[in-house]
Amino acid sequence: MKKKEIKCVIWDLDNTVWNGILTEDKEVILREEVKKAIIELDGRGILNSISSKNNFDDTLKKLEQFGLSKYFLYPEINWNSKSSSVNKIVKNLNIGMDTILFVDDSEFERNEVQSVYPEVMIDDGSDIDTLLSHERLNPKIITIDAKKRRQMYLESIERKNNEDNFIGTNEEFLKSIDMRFSICEATKEDLIRVQELTIRTHQLNSTGVTYSFDELDEFMKSKNHKLYICELADKFGSYGKIGIALVETGKEWHLKLLLMSCRVMNRGVGTVLLSYIMTNAKKNGAILLADFKQTERNKVMYVSYKFSNFKERSNDGNGNILFENDLSIIPKIPKYITLITD
Repeated sequence: MKKKEIKCVIWDLDNTVWNGILTEDKEVILREEVKKAIIELDGRGILNSISSKNNFDDTLKKLEQFGLSKYFLYPEINWNSKSSSVNKIVKNLNIGMDTILFVDDSEFERNEVQSVYPEVMIDDGSDIDTLLSHERLNPKIITIDAKKRRQMYLESIERKNNEDNFIGTNEEFLKSIDMRFSICEATKEDLIRVQELTIRTHQLNSTGVTYSFDELDEFMKSKNHKLYICELADKFGSYGKIGIALVETGKEWHLKLLLMSCRVMNRGVGTVLLSYIMTNAKKNGAILLADFKQTERNKVMYVSYKFSNFKERSNDGNGNILFENDLSIIPKIPKYITLITD
């Protein structure tokens, strides 16, 4: 199988990002080619983090001095094993372990991480130019959302801190952050992001089917299809374009693909796009069919369909299901979400 694109590079610091050992040497020297690589990766929509055995405060001061501190999300600067640090970063970012690149000059540390997580890509950081040219570090698609990925994670961290300190129920918190869910039919400018979502989204994905830019362009122009894209925003900022749906219209509306970024899984918006499609299908006097391909990772999407009153019309026993909904029951959109449509 073709390996996935890298979503995050986790950097060691001593003799990797800089030459020297911070706790032992009077001065450490920044490797300028590494700084340029970190900035370049950030521009490609690839996140950066740290796994370093060092004193936190001294390390943070040095990173600020080098103008690098803002580029690292969820840095693990402590004396724990590198594999445990990698695990914490992956959990915080909510991405797959098989989308991680771990860069460390120490053969021992590289072997320690790979012995626990063999799916992690590793590198010693000695040849940065060659590393940057690796196909897994060169996304085929770099969208506006991708370029803003780090900023969106920072906004997410602010949300999380606000939520942790909020006194009240979860629903009261969601009401307090002014959530706005926008749905529109995709335009030409959206197609690169739509294509990216089909490639990158696996958990909340009804079929796992990916489409080329040209295929999506044809669907967008087709009188017999609707290609929806949605965005979520709140008082902290935008989550970006986080969901899409492809519907074939006619006497029966047929939902060919529905997906939603896992970043918004805990915001109660999972069925908003689905409810919108169900409502429109009912207005047009149609029932709604939906394709579904069962995998180990999209169980939540299956539950969403069942919760929304979809019944199995057919099941081939290999995980390929055709759902049907008579639209007699349509889930209501939560009161704490403002729906914005064309």
